[in-house]
Amino acid sequence: MNRYPLWKNILIGLILLWGVIYTLPNFYGEVPAVQVSSAKATLRLDHAGASGQIEEALRGAGIAHTGLFTDANSLRFRFGSSEDQLRARDVIERSLNPDAQDPSYVVALNLLSASPNWLTSIHALPMYLGLDLRGGVHFLLQVDMPGALTKRLDSTAGDLRTLMRDRSVRHSGISREGNAIHLRFRDVEQRNAARSAIQNNTGDLQLVDRDDGPGDLRLIATLTAQAQQTMRDFAIRQNISTLHNRINELGVAEPVIQQQGADRIVVQLPGVQDVAKAKDILGRTATLEVRLVDDTPGALEAALAGNPPFGTEIYSDRDGTPLLVRRQVVLTGDRLVDAQPGFDGQTNEPAVHLSLDSAGSRIFRDVTRENVGKRMAILLIEKGKGEVVTAPVIRTEIGGGRVQISGRMTTTEANDVALLLRAGALAAPMEIIEERTVGPSLGADNIAKGFNSTLWGFIAIAVFMTVYYTLFGLVSSIALAANLMLLIALLSLLQATLTLPGIAAMALTLGMAIDANVLINERIREELRNGATPQAAIHAGYDRAFDTILDANITNLIAGIALLVFGSGPVRGFAVVHCLGILTSMFSAIMVSRMLINLIYGRQRKIAKLHLGQAPN
Repeated sequence: MNRYPLWKNILIGLILLWGVIYTLPNFYGEVPAVQVSSAKATLRLDHAGASGQIEEALRGAGIAHTGLFTDANSLRFRFGSSEDQLRARDVIERSLNPDAQDPSYVVALNLLSASPNWLTSIHALPMYLGLDLRGGVHFLLQVDMPGALTKRLDSTAGDLRTLMRDRSVRHSGISREGNAIHLRFRDVEQRNAARSAIQNNTGDLQLVDRDDGPGDLRLIATLTAQAQQTMRDFAIRQNISTLHNRINELGVAEPVIQQQGADRIVVQLPGVQDVAKAKDILGRTATLEVRLVDDTPGALEAALAGNPPFGTEIYSDRDGTPLLVRRQVVLTGDRLVDAQPGFDGQTNEPAVHLSLDSAGSRIFRDVTRENVGKRMAILLIEKGKGEVVTAPVIRTEIGGGRVQISGRMTTTEANDVALLLRAGALAAPMEIIEERTVGPSLGADNIAKGFNSTLWGFIAIAVFMTVYYTLFGLVSSIALAANLMLLIALLSLLQATLTLPGIAAMALTLGMAIDANVLINERIREELRNGATPQAAIHAGYDRAFDTILDANITNLIAGIALLVFGSGPVRGFAVVHCLGILTSMFSAIMVSRMLINLIYGRQRKIAKLHLGQAPN
């Protein structure tokens, strides 16, 4: 009656063993580390070459690392102490970045798990800790919406010039004045023709006539309220996306990047020790530009000798070869809609396929038609310095907004270039208006307090249950420990972020989970009072308490899901642990505790007495 089949006992045992293994990494703590990643979008991190160079530099400085870990975008060296970490950071910085004014790599301080390699190999990793537990930095960024509006109006003014030229509409000038674009005309007919062309081409502009005197007729164009709102939303989304890409360079686990209000972004970076490096990466600005290459014979040599032709600049391509590039910008990254890697349809070589918006398509068509046989450079301008991503030769006029970049590229390079072009730059400038740093010592203090509160809560519950229900209370306490272990293992497997509200949810889960065992134990007592045999009382107690336990946990789960769906920040952190704790408590309170009771009493044919404490009359 009270025996589980062998397969069920083995299954429960394996689940508990899994819980032990995936809980272990959380007890090893973290050790100092130095992370190396590429500082330039055009520079791909060579794992083998960079790691060899770094290890040689560390050996020369007499610094030993305790492990090397790699991923797609970075190298991470683990060290035994903070002193070694700081010394190693300086050594690596000097080795990889001989020119401090133009660093090629980001060398940042970080923390890594101290778990043994065998645990890491089976993806048994510790939980991520939030800013309040691990320490780190909190930034509040203000997005410059007026700057985004100015940028959009300047782009629109260029579109209108192209549109007037294509429609053969004569005008006396197009310029941005404040938050409006002024189109000047000498006669009413041309102004009416311009109005018709603009209205047929876009619905984002409001047009108003203004006469400043004979021969000075103006058409004032301003963005509609809907267009301005769309622009603001796009600026926020684009900036958040770009920030995600940049923070990957720091190797931050579970960063928080979210919108706050209409024009602010909150960035929380748990575990970041190098605040200056984080600020430098977040504040980085980059733009994508398309320019023509000056291939005039002798021009490059003259420029290298210090006499560049008027209107040109020297840049280097990805191989370090100098190129003489014209200063005039043909297109910017704002015109790029998409970039995907692929292959040339004729030569089957790796290529990058670009999609331009309508205005960019017209500009590109005109430029390629007039410059067949010449080279066109795509540059990334960052911190006032530019690098040539690629410089293909224009083979023929390119229309339709579909552009292909090919030649001397591997499949990997085509993927890298496509990713680089898609990443783009900040849609609007940002400024850090608030900065808060949570030190590791404060985080450690929070962890200690949270751990102690959970520990003493568990001890108090275990003592009460053991005193009140004796052996059944001890079994309930063991099941409660299994519940806590499975909850931590599940959070670790999901790589969830634990915060102080999450620890509070753990403590609350303990109190709620033991309630199921209280119901079971009291139901068994009731069956004994009604004259049932001990074996029958155990069977009936678990079976008849199940419905009550299920109902209570479903209502709690509904409340937890509501917090998860409608809450944000700390509320969601609490809700995640709360919901997972309900699921693990159902398993431990019913399955684990019953397995233990079955192992104790299930093989006894006659039971004189159940060790269930003194039942009140």
